[in-house]
Parts: sequence; C-alpha cells; structure tokens
Amino acid sequence: MKVLVTGADGFIGKNLQLHLDEKKGFEVVPFTREHNEQDLAGLLRGVDWIVHLAGINRPQDPSEFRIGNAGLTQVLCDAVEATGRIVPIIYSSSIQAERDNEYGSSKREAEDALLALNKANGNPVYIYRLPNVFGKWARPNYNSAVATFCHNIARDLPVQINDPDAMVNLVYVDDVIASFLRVLEGEAQSTPFVGVEPVYQITVGELASQLYRFKATRDNLITERVGSGLVRALYSTYVSYLPPESFTYTVPQHGDERGVFVEMLKTPDAGQFSFFTAHPGVTRGGHYHHSKTEKFLVIKGEACFRFRHMITGEFYELYTSGTRPEIVETVPGWTHDISNVGEDELVCMLWANEIFDRQNPDTFACPVGTEA
Repeated sequence: MKVLVTGADGFIGKNLQLHLDEKKGFEVVPFTREHNEQDLAGLLRGVDWIVHLAGINRPQDPSEFRIGNAGLTQVLCDAVEATGRIVPIIYSSSIQAERDNEYGSSKREAEDALLALNKANGNPVYIYRLPNVFGKWARPNYNSAVATFCHNIARDLPVQINDPDAMVNLVYVDDVIASFLRVLEGEAQSTPFVGVEPVYQITVGELASQLYRFKATRDNLITERVGSGLVRALYSTYVSYLPPESFTYTVPQHGDERGVFVEMLKTPDAGQFSFFTAHPGVTRGGHYHHSKTEKFLVIKGEACFRFRHMITGEFYELYTSGTRPEIVETVPGWTHDISNVGEDELVCMLWANEIFDRQNPDTFACPVGTEA
C-alpha cells in the first residue's frame, strides 16, 4: 500500500514513517519542505492513501496561515480530483479549528476543502482535530511546551511558566499514530471527524513539576510510576530529549572487604532493586526481618543460602548458582545469610519489597549458626 505523507519530515510525520516502515505492505511517499505544490501530481501516481500532516502553525506573517494550511490543502484536493481516483485522506487538523483566530480559521478552511472533495467525488476523509501532541522528536522552543520543558530540564536550562494553573489538553504521539494506523488498515469510521484517546489534562505547573521529578530520579533513585497513562508517556518523552552524553549516570557504590553493594532503583510503593558481590568464602547477611521480604537472584557464581526460624530453630539450607535462573526468597521471622561457596566472585541481584529506611530498617542481626 502506497501512502503519501505530507509533512513527512515533521514531528508527527517522522513518527508515522517509522511505524509504517515497521509494517509489511506499506510504502511511504514523502512530501516535505524540499517539494513544492507542483510536485504533488507526480507524487500521487499509484498512491492508495494520503496522510496530510503538512501545515503552518508558527509563521512570521499571519497571512502564511491561510497559504500553508487552507491553500496547500486546496491544491492537494485539486490534485487528487485530477487523478480521477478515489483516494482516502487522513488530515491532522487542530482543536483551534473551533476557535475564531487566524490559525483556527485556516485549519477550518482546509477541513472544508476536504469535505467538499468528499461530497463531490466520494473520497473518504478522516479529520483529526488534535489538541497538543507530545512525544519524541517534537521541536523544542517552537510550539510545544512539553518539548521545550523536556529539552530545557534535561540540559539544566530554565523553563518559563507564565500561568502555572493553566490547563492543557495533551495527546501522545504514539496514540495518534495508532489511530492513524487503524484507519489505514480499514477500521470503519462512522464520521469524517475522528478523535484520539486518551486525552490527558494537566496544568502547566504540574507538567513542569513532573518533569523535574523525572530528572531527580538520577539523584534519589526513586522512580516515578512510569508504567501507564500520562506519566508513562511523559517519561518516555522526557528521556527522548536527553543528549547522548547524558545516556549514562552513576549510582552510589558501597564496598568493604566482603565485596560491593549497589542500589540501582527505588519505587514509591514496590520496593527497591540492587546488587551485591561477595568474594570467595565470604558470607553476607546474618539477620532477620519482621515484615521486610527479599528476592535474591544469583547471576554469577555459586551460593549457599541458610535459614533458621527465630522461634522454633528450624534450619534450612539450599544451594544455587548463576547457571540457572532461580529466585531465593527470604521469609519474615527467619534469620538468613548467603555464602560464596565457589572459586569466583559471586554477583547477586536483590529486590526488597520496601525502600531501606535507616530510621526503621526492620533488620536485626542474628547469626544463622550451623545446623543442630
């Protein structure tokens, strides 16, 4: 399937092209700033779909709104009509089309041109009145507060907030592209106006605060809840604005004669992740917890775990190694330790169900001893 994408080198266009490249059976025909309106007739040959993303939203002269939005769209409609073919069109309009300003009027005129083409020739038209779209590859310091904030905060540059209580409506670029793809792949639509879900609402002040919390993760090691919803999308976006020299960062390492202990990541309500090493013959641990639980995974070396029940004295011992992915779980009320019984360094991953609290560690020294 051949898809003509106007504005293919723009923010949404780049994301769409990459998604289409991942799918079999799609061929992108790009229309970019390097082309002019006269190129459209040639580019339309054999095209099965059009995704019309090109437009003007930040001109030096307001008259450019009409030329770049309504004017270009009318030229596209005329070129499509001249082919004599029924080519469906997806159009990225704006919620500004509902408002009485020069940008909104130009987008509304572009919509009208497409609807007129649909009425005259039957070309299916799918119009997206998009709110603010955010995600990777949006241009900072242009027309996206999310892109600007991410870019600046990632580089320790200041951000300007005129009204922290101002509410913004946002859609994530991956959700926009997913909706485009559903239409391209034949999912039925009952109206020429198509929406993208979910639409997120957040104040400008909270947006900036959230991004600063992402940045702080590298110092406090406490991750935000980045697994779903707006926080997930914002975190992916923020990370995409990191310069390459910031792709890495160090975390604290604590070492002694036994080996090293390194905390990697902490969560607000699901514990923390770390790893430790132990030299041959070294035993670590020798303590119990009332409530804290842990999961150990030996990824290198040979280990012996020993457990003793604090009341009954019941003893249990097990061996594991980095040659098999086996989790060893500690149980409240059992004192436990781990010994390196191999000839090489022991490396072990560790998850604890709560962040270590020095004021209330729930960790009480008690040697396991030997089996009675």
